[in-house]
Amino acid sequence: MAGLFEKVFEMKTPQQILQHVFGYPEFRGEQEAVIQQLLDGKDALVLMPTGGGKSLCYQIPALARVGVGVIISPLIALMKNQVDRLLQMGVKAAFLNSSLSFEDFQNTKQQLLKGELDLIYVAPERLVTEDFLDLLSQIPISLFAIDEAHCVSQWGHDFRREYLQLSVLHERFPKVPRIALTATADLPTRKEIIKNLQLESAKVFLSSFNRPNIHYQIVLKENTKAQLLEFIRTQESGVCGIVYCLSRKKTEETAEWLRGEGLKALAYHAGLSQKVREKNQEIFLNEEGVIIVATIAFGMGIDKPDVRFVAHLDLPKSLESYFQETGRAGRDGQPAKAWLAYGLGDVVSIRQMVEKSGANEQRKSLEMQKLNQLLGFCESTRCRRQVILSYFGEDFSDSCGNCDNCQNPPETWDATVAAQKALSCVYRTEERFGVVYLMDVLRGKETEQMKRFGHQRLSVFGIGKDLDKKQWSSVFRQLAAAGYVMADVEAYGAIKLCPEARSVLKGEVQLSFRKDRSQRVRKTAAERSIIRNKLQQENMDANLWSALRECRLSLAQKQALPPFMIFHDTTLKEMALRKPKSMDGLLGVSGVGVYKLKKYGEAFLKVIRKFSSLEL
Repeated sequence: MAGLFEKVFEMKTPQQILQHVFGYPEFRGEQEAVIQQLLDGKDALVLMPTGGGKSLCYQIPALARVGVGVIISPLIALMKNQVDRLLQMGVKAAFLNSSLSFEDFQNTKQQLLKGELDLIYVAPERLVTEDFLDLLSQIPISLFAIDEAHCVSQWGHDFRREYLQLSVLHERFPKVPRIALTATADLPTRKEIIKNLQLESAKVFLSSFNRPNIHYQIVLKENTKAQLLEFIRTQESGVCGIVYCLSRKKTEETAEWLRGEGLKALAYHAGLSQKVREKNQEIFLNEEGVIIVATIAFGMGIDKPDVRFVAHLDLPKSLESYFQETGRAGRDGQPAKAWLAYGLGDVVSIRQMVEKSGANEQRKSLEMQKLNQLLGFCESTRCRRQVILSYFGEDFSDSCGNCDNCQNPPETWDATVAAQKALSCVYRTEERFGVVYLMDVLRGKETEQMKRFGHQRLSVFGIGKDLDKKQWSSVFRQLAAAGYVMADVEAYGAIKLCPEARSVLKGEVQLSFRKDRSQRVRKTAAERSIIRNKLQQENMDANLWSALRECRLSLAQKQALPPFMIFHDTTLKEMALRKPKSMDGLLGVSGVGVYKLKKYGEAFLKVIRKFSSLEL
């Protein structure tokens, strides 16, 4: 085996690097074609879902080509995560950012100048400085990789102004191939990436955005804390998850409440000190069973493969944001869940945020359009996956069988007459009141406020007694989702008619709404223990699986690393299934590269041999 260890980095073909450095037997999807594009010295734009293997598309050609690969990354956490992982594989990688001491920064610069690095990660703000560009001009560069490329779009959800300056790469280094990568970009965003990065001649590689391992579920808000807790209780004990909230206050309150329920929950938002954020993030990465309750400030820099669920207690701003945030679950390809609690109040809150944002009218209009698309997704009776993929321009004709609408198809009812009553009530009360008051009018509830306005004498008073409050709430929510009414943020949520409401009032359209159903989360037999069931299905030794996890945890703790950086769960499961008896046999397990084999092989083989001897 010694000869193999010594020669690993002399291998220059992509296939050899894939197998012996990263430990994978074959490429997935478009990976090989993207790599060849860069090896040919040409540019590429890669759109690939989270967990689809984007990083290999630039890491392998950076190792195969002469020079250092320069990776532009927007977050310190993302850089550190990638570099730590590469170092575990024996790749000479480093980063330059504000987290380094002056001495470490200078040492890394010297490594760069001496040609001692394979890859260097840097933030866009530093890359575009004249000093850094001059530094790059002194060394051979294999490629430039612009990660999270959607940050260049002014209409995107993670706009970073510094990304607009990255066109300088094409101007200063015209012969160095560039690759821009993102997991979430609709057609307008893609066009803007190409324009702003001067990638007009780049080949576009568009992989499927489908994440078949993620189960999508949307529930109506009733008692959100109780609903969230019940959802978490359905998960396998000890799994990690992320809960997203819209406000910092709600983030901290929810984390504190979950801790009171006996769960290991931590808060994360931009209002916390950097020290606290870093500590909580480190605990989430390194320990099992941790739930992070966060605003959208958390996530882009996290490359944790075994997040088993992502829950939203508030509506995201767009379907694009929702897809990116839910994509942080199940990066290892194992079953994961995306759960969202949604209500009319979310619509009002986000509309208020958009209106008060200070953005120009064009920007506000676009954000309202994106919000409406998300509302349509929430209220849709179609397969959730069909709606998501359609948004990204991808056809998915079959039902997925792995979302709430597929597994429990919603019933619909003819809501035309009810909608006309609701819209008439809004009109007759002069568009000055919120949903609660309008429901009182429709159901004939004679309050003191109603007497003061004289609304008990209106023709619409009491015409909706056939429906209860929950049903009327559903009608108004779905009218808002369909764009027939909207909440006036300047008038404390008063319901206003949209121009499209006229066609409903005139009887020119028929409306079919979904029937709301009980939102109790019921644990099926298959869901009670995903991992235990998989062990049974695969004839895997559960005790050996646990022992391998303990071995991994011990090795990780000694190096202050997240356990998944040693080996992913999928790699340990394959070990438990195949039970290799030698180093050569272990090398055949997916995820075991030559460097990791040398570093960790004997420790894991010792565990496997122990259990194998017990079976004799």
